[in-house]
Amino acid sequence: MSIENPSIYDQKTVLKSEDWWAVWLGLLIVVLGAGRIWGSDWLGWVVSYNVWIDTAKVFSPNSQAYSALGGWGSAIVTYLFVLVITTLGAVIMGSKPVRFVTGFTIIYWITAISTILGNYAYLAATPDKAASFKIPWSLSLGELGFVFALIIGLILSNFFPRAAAFLVDAARPEWYIKTGIVILGMAIGIKTVSALGLAGTVIFRGLCAVLEAYLIYWPVVYFISRRYFKFTPEWAAPLASGISICGVAAAIATGGAIRARPIVPAILASVIIVFVAIEILFLPWLATAFLVNEPMVAGAWMGLAVKSDGGAVASGAITDALIRGKALALQGIHYQEGWILMATTTTKLFIDVFIGVWAFLLAVIWSVYRLNGKPGEAKGETAKISKREIWDRFPKFVLGFIATALVLFLIGIYNPPVVKAAEAGANQANLLRGIFFGLCFFSIGLITNVRKLWDAGLGRIIGVYVVALFGFILWVGLFISWLFYHGIKPPVIGG
Repeated sequence: MSIENPSIYDQKTVLKSEDWWAVWLGLLIVVLGAGRIWGSDWLGWVVSYNVWIDTAKVFSPNSQAYSALGGWGSAIVTYLFVLVITTLGAVIMGSKPVRFVTGFTIIYWITAISTILGNYAYLAATPDKAASFKIPWSLSLGELGFVFALIIGLILSNFFPRAAAFLVDAARPEWYIKTGIVILGMAIGIKTVSALGLAGTVIFRGLCAVLEAYLIYWPVVYFISRRYFKFTPEWAAPLASGISICGVAAAIATGGAIRARPIVPAILASVIIVFVAIEILFLPWLATAFLVNEPMVAGAWMGLAVKSDGGAVASGAITDALIRGKALALQGIHYQEGWILMATTTTKLFIDVFIGVWAFLLAVIWSVYRLNGKPGEAKGETAKISKREIWDRFPKFVLGFIATALVLFLIGIYNPPVVKAAEAGANQANLLRGIFFGLCFFSIGLITNVRKLWDAGLGRIIGVYVVALFGFILWVGLFISWLFYHGIKPPVIGG
């Protein structure tokens, strides 16, 4: 994102927006996964990355119907499928085909290698599987491949800037994670059918918990920015939204709503990305160390504490894997996969839903009081607010997630015999979801250049972030998560 780009706030059409392309790609994959409901195996060719000791078994087709492809055949076909659909979207959004294809190919295979390394049995095998690999121990660190991808991206960005610059057009963390979230809606929708009471509780409590991001975080961060760090309202409002609500998207939406200069959210976005990367590296392990007995609290905490869609959901995925592995090893409890991540995703999505409403409210306040104090704007002079403001600021990928989850939920409720088939299809779609998550991790690292941030003299912005994040956001978020999710547990396999 260029800080000189004057069109940072432009509202884009359904064919020019990453948000909308996340919907299109996610829905395509969901429809293919739903083929299992009608007895068709349309995603059986997707590669499954396996926990391994023998290098010949690092990946395989997920369905026996496609066993003829073999591991490498499945991996290549999956790569080509993801390449084609992302290139189509990227080119229509304005990327140069050759540059995107080249960059994406490199990013994809680095991410694939990271995933393979993270699945090494001594790193990833759960305690109940260690014996089958004939190994005496394992770290049980599921999803470690995501962390490897992030670290490789950070190394390239900060030590090999030319290489990072070559790949940056294909490094689109928000697009990849939003596509993954739309796909995730399929699994959540069908999971809800099998545990309706728990799912309803998670959704209701997630909605309640998210209000604190707006009613507590935002005003406190805004006050600190203005009072103690002497930022103008033009800087303080996007900074408060970016730190307290939802990272880059909130900072840009707020900047657009109050008509701040494009450089403001652009610089803030860079700082936010750095802190998201830091949180991904330590927060899931902190949650696992202290919240293994409160897994849903841990999941919700990731949604409230990590300030980007990609970072939050990625942290939720790691937390889900770590806590399930630790609970199984220490307590013999085998939680179902995905429920901790559901708490994260639900919380984060409710935050996203209200970004548009919040941006609209700020637009009204700033228009009435002219808080930016620009020349020729008298304080108290009103301005006309577009009725489309909420829609323009609304994150469209949320619509894809809600539609996917709702449709699968209704299918399962009204036709219970198809639930098992739908779950199988959701599991296949989730393999592609994992690929998009991995692409997001690497991309976050690749666009995070710590040295450039320091060179830009961003001490005050970083100061606000450190004070807000470590002073109260993490701990208030943890308290709110405990308040709403304390005592709630994911379903237990075999329980």
